Amino acid sequence: MNNNDKPSSSSNANRTLPKEDSPLLGHSDHLSSTPKTFANVFIAIVGAGVLGLPYTFMQTGWITGFLMIFVVAGVVYRGMMLLIQTRKKLESPLSYSKINSFGDLGFAVCGPIGRLSVDIMIIASQAGFCVGYLIFISNTLANLFHTTGNESRNYLKASGYIMGMKAKTFYVWSCFPFQLGLNAIPTLTLLAPLSIFADIVDLGAMSVVMVEDVMVMLKNTMNVRAFGSFSMFCYGLGVALFSFEGVGMALPLESEAKDKKKFGSILYWAMMFIATMYGLFGVLGYFAFGENTRDIVTANMGKGLLSCLVQLGLCVNLFFTFPLMMHPVYEVMERRYWEGRYCLWMRWALVMMVSLVALFVPNFTDFLSLVGSSTCCILGLVLPALFHYIAFKNDLSKEELMWDLGMIVLGVILGVLGTWFSLIQILF
Repeated sequence: MNNNDKPSSSSNANRTLPKEDSPLLGHSDHLSSTPKTFANVFIAIVGAGVLGLPYTFMQTGWITGFLMIFVVAGVVYRGMMLLIQTRKKLESPLSYSKINSFGDLGFAVCGPIGRLSVDIMIIASQAGFCVGYLIFISNTLANLFHTTGNESRNYLKASGYIMGMKAKTFYVWSCFPFQLGLNAIPTLTLLAPLSIFADIVDLGAMSVVMVEDVMVMLKNTMNVRAFGSFSMFCYGLGVALFSFEGVGMALPLESEAKDKKKFGSILYWAMMFIATMYGLFGVLGYFAFGENTRDIVTANMGKGLLSCLVQLGLCVNLFFTFPLMMHPVYEVMERRYWEGRYCLWMRWALVMMVSLVALFVPNFTDFLSLVGSSTCCILGLVLPALFHYIAFKNDLSKEELMWDLGMIVLGVILGVLGTWFSLIQILF
């Protein structure tokens, strides 16, 4: 930030214009070493979607699910690398010397329609993540503290209703006023450390759940299916795509890497590590609980202080991650409709909309599949391949051309089918 740059009002506006990458990584003066780059990739990719993988493996079959995770990891990796290659191609002309984010790349390739396409998908996916968080929090607390159906493992021995409302509805509205306060914070300076805390809690919870899965497996043998139906495969792809969130972070992650030549290999090994971890987590959860696997695997955990603390820790984690994930939405909306200026009532209206959607979706994993199919398919497969094709169309070999077009077509087909089957699961 040099004060001797051109001091015109237009220059200042451009310099402070919100970007969709800024809430997640911000702009660092220090480049990341190889271990830190690996850690940054891990933090950007891993999210709450992993908690729905055992239930997904129950639906798809464990072999199908395990292979599906690696296929999705490979496709998402290619999508992220296509974004980086496209930026390198376009940054050589002086007119596109600053491409910091997915939206900037969309504008460089397709103009306003490109940025609009990315912005719409970012709004839908980030808000969708937050809806999933509220579903997780409300369902988990209701499961822990209130009688739900024939469950008797709740800790308060309370009924399924509070003040005349279903327990889930009560907990969603209980979060609402606090989220209004958190989402009113105009800067992420105070909230940024929570992203590190979120991933530490996620890893800790995954470790505890996997240990308990192994202990349950040693005591009981469950009947499990290796393969599922085609409709369930499409459903599972949506959850898998949701689990590999953070595709739009490829450009800022690569910008922060000290050794950019090694970034591709670092990203590859990080994706393979995450895919292996996801696959083991999904398989162990399904093998431990079989057809009794719940949509949120922590709901299968046995009664005890450790189980309760893990589930409460995840709820606290997602509660504070909510405003972090909503910030890209706010910045896109404020850039488009308020000239980049802070707008409190718009933020509160969006929190209200997210809360209302969470009330009407009963199943955590069903909603993950819907968001993954409808938005992550576009962000992870279609747009990276489309932007790459437009930027390189005169330089592509026949093989590269077929890869790009195939990825676009595959993304559209999987997005449509996955969205359809997810809606069927939710509505029927």
